[in-house]
Amino acid sequence: MLEPKNNPNPKNLVDPPRLLRFIMARFLGRIANTEQINKRRAAFEKTRKAKNADHVVEYFHQLDDPYSHLTAQVIAQFAERYKVKIIPHLVRASGGKNQPESQKLADWARRDAALIAPYYGLSFPAKADTTPQASAQETAAASLAAMDADAFVKNLAAISHDLWAGSASGFEQADKSLTQQKFDQGSARLEALEHYSGAMFYYGGEWYWGVDRLFHLEQRLRELNVCKAENEPYIVSRPDIDVSNDAGNGVDASLLELHFYPSLNSPYTSIIFDKTLELARACNIQLRHKPVLPMIMRGVPATPAKGKYIFFDTKREADFYGVAFGKHVSPIGEPTRRAYSLFPWAKALGKDSELHSALLRAAWSEGRGLHKTPNLQYAVEQAGLDWNEAKQHLGSEDWKAFVESNQQEMVEGMGLWGVPSFRLSGGGEPDLAVWGQDRLWLIAAEIRRRCNNGST
Repeated sequence: MLEPKNNPNPKNLVDPPRLLRFIMARFLGRIANTEQINKRRAAFEKTRKAKNADHVVEYFHQLDDPYSHLTAQVIAQFAERYKVKIIPHLVRASGGKNQPESQKLADWARRDAALIAPYYGLSFPAKADTTPQASAQETAAASLAAMDADAFVKNLAAISHDLWAGSASGFEQADKSLTQQKFDQGSARLEALEHYSGAMFYYGGEWYWGVDRLFHLEQRLRELNVCKAENEPYIVSRPDIDVSNDAGNGVDASLLELHFYPSLNSPYTSIIFDKTLELARACNIQLRHKPVLPMIMRGVPATPAKGKYIFFDTKREADFYGVAFGKHVSPIGEPTRRAYSLFPWAKALGKDSELHSALLRAAWSEGRGLHKTPNLQYAVEQAGLDWNEAKQHLGSEDWKAFVESNQQEMVEGMGLWGVPSFRLSGGGEPDLAVWGQDRLWLIAAEIRRRCNNGST
């Protein structure tokens, strides 16, 4: 179904009134404002120095989380590299609205962690189940619960390896009551700090997700001069989005297809959309632009805590990519429906990607509310399309069938529900389906591999 009749999200979030759009823009805009971010960081460091306190990094480990297993492999090196005090916690999966589709999430995380591990110089046991057996988790938890912070950090990689490899062995064992107490304390601390995932680092009011965001934390700590080896590269650097061959030229991926599933209300989509188009042009791949409705409109639950984290994280990622982000007005609800009504017409003219790009820029980096017709006209004209012609298609329902088909393909066919998602096809190999703006580099790496292997 395109939009569920019984959407679990409040109606004023699915279709916000104008005043609420304005309030949301002001509130989230401060979260993603560089000047405000720097002020918050400076205030935290001033208070820390006044108390003569250490640089304290809290880490939240979820034993059945594949991303926590990857993070376990670098935490001891991180502790050695930086002059910080690490406080580790054991946590349970949060579930609920913050982590919907729990089985799909577990399946995806297991697959994704195995895909990215080699590129980060890490490993994931090939025969590992989606999650480790409960008895093995109990053994690993009892071992870690009995350790102080230093021992936890030092031994976490070995314990996590044995756990996921199916050979969990016992270190010193805590009794069950202490183990449950550690889980209760860690999960309560995670909730008190308004987060919901495992594999999370927390420092000075900001969250850093596992190996994918560790370089952001490393950058911040290096700016504070607490790195013991400043000439060393980051422990886990983000791979480049690179589709060049050994000679430095773009590979020829014209026999491959890249299916791209973006939405209009996705902050992450807004910062990677144009880079996806650039990648497609650079390697001549056949790009299939397949817009879907925003998750909230599709009935995927959302919470304020998750929204705040996503918005801040997008700003951090946008700065890394050198992309403008943060001056925004959410296009959720009717503005999205109106904008999407123009896609069949724009697609017939070969301009649907250009229109989507212009809409995202207007909404997420220029602060132009698409609920206002003049701003919609602006985006249409920025895409090189004629507004007078566009008005003839505005409000049409022709878009619904193909967007619903895209959603069915992504959610049911690929097992993914978030955006942006990607599916790489061709070359006589199985499709590669990935989710997230921080996986475009993986798509690029797979394009290079398939082209360099001569499979295209």
